[in-house]
Amino acid sequence: MPLLNRLRMRQVALMLAIEARGTLRAAAADLGMTQPAATKMLHELEDALGHPLFDRVGRGLRVNVAGSCVTQYFRGMRGGIEAMRRELDALHLGSAGKLFVGCIMAAAPELLSDALVRLKTAYPLLTVEIAVDTSNRLMERLREGRLDVVIGRMPGRSGGDCRFRPLAEEVLSVVVATDHPLSRRRSLRFAELLAYPWILQPAGSPMRDVLEQEFALHHQPLPGGLVETASILTTTNLIARSDMVAVIPASIALRYERHGLLRVLPYTVRNRLAAYGSVVRLDRPASAALEHFLALLHAAPEGPESAEAISP
Repeated sequence: MPLLNRLRMRQVALMLAIEARGTLRAAAADLGMTQPAATKMLHELEDALGHPLFDRVGRGLRVNVAGSCVTQYFRGMRGGIEAMRRELDALHLGSAGKLFVGCIMAAAPELLSDALVRLKTAYPLLTVEIAVDTSNRLMERLREGRLDVVIGRMPGRSGGDCRFRPLAEEVLSVVVATDHPLSRRRSLRFAELLAYPWILQPAGSPMRDVLEQEFALHHQPLPGGLVETASILTTTNLIARSDMVAVIPASIALRYERHGLLRVLPYTVRNRLAAYGSVVRLDRPASAALEHFLALLHAAPEGPESAEAISP
């Protein structure tokens, strides 16, 4: 019998609830089930999949390797159903629907804004919700169905569940306050930056990876006392009030510098970020509004590769 015929959505919900809560009792309570019923359902799921999915740790349960694989796919299933529910709700209300967009900060000022202005001309009643974050965090939300599209950066792997279409390269700038001791320098060595505290993006983000490589290239550990944030507003406010050093996309840095809000230092980050682009799920149908938004976003010439698939 095909596996799909043996799975029930209640089992999917239980699996994800156990992963989130860490105990069968708490998961059962969340789903309004008795613990014996939940235990039986979990055993049926493990029998259907042919693998135990959790290891017992004290009084709790922790997903094992097989369980981690299963929850990844189950989150995708839940995301697909959530996306379907949103579209059905929009149809029921007779509205133009809602578009959930995730975007890295480099693309927000121009590419995203231009595409959204033109999209609203075609869909004036469309509600658009925008989340600005790091690529890795946005991709988690895309796979969970909380976003319809991500404008971000993806690893160059093929044969997966998402489609990536490149948009542009991203250059990084090292920035400080306009009255920073280094702000008037015409040239700068990396070692001179180490005398000041740093602001970096959270660990795991592509930009953070590039900066960690930069420190390693100069045989230096990451500075102590880091401030970690993906917020450009927080970053610019912090450097304006301190001697901190930060790294942000050059497209944003130059705009802020023109308005006298910061100074771009004469230092070139040697490592480069991969191109960023649009990312959508291959296993979810795109709404007319999403298709139109993607067409507007990619109206400018793309990179050398028109499209590629990526894996989770």
